[in-house]
Amino acid sequence: MQIQVNSDNHIEGGVRLEEWIRATLEQSLERFDDQLTRIEVHLGDENGEKSGAQDKRCQLEARPKGLQPVSVTHKAEALDLAVEGATEKLLHALDHLFGKLQTKRLHGNQQTTAPEPGPVSERDALLQEEFLEREETLRS
Repeated sequence: MQIQVNSDNHIEGGVRLEEWIRATLEQSLERFDDQLTRIEVHLGDENGEKSGAQDKRCQLEARPKGLQPVSVTHKAEALDLAVEGATEKLLHALDHLFGKLQTKRLHGNQQTTAPEPGPVSERDALLQEEFLEREETLRS
């Protein structure tokens, strides 16, 4: 799974920030490693140079193999909180997506089993008697 980190001009962090983000995502999303091709991280500062409540934004876009991308966004007062919040949201979204696919596979592949051979029910016996009577009438 590739992790690509992008940030706007107002985010300063460099290599250390990218390494922390990669390590956080790899550890948190480890169980989806075989199912994801890439994760794109988009970091932003909503207010630019000014500070403000919940002005740091982290958008994560996961690319599951053979499926549409899954995108989540989280805003917080600090960049690390935005990344952790977005990671938590992405975990829930992927759990939901792959859970639904698993359920579809289980229910979609169920085969109806033929009833066990045994005594014919009363209704079936009556239908069989009717059929035999009609057949005898037609032969006569």
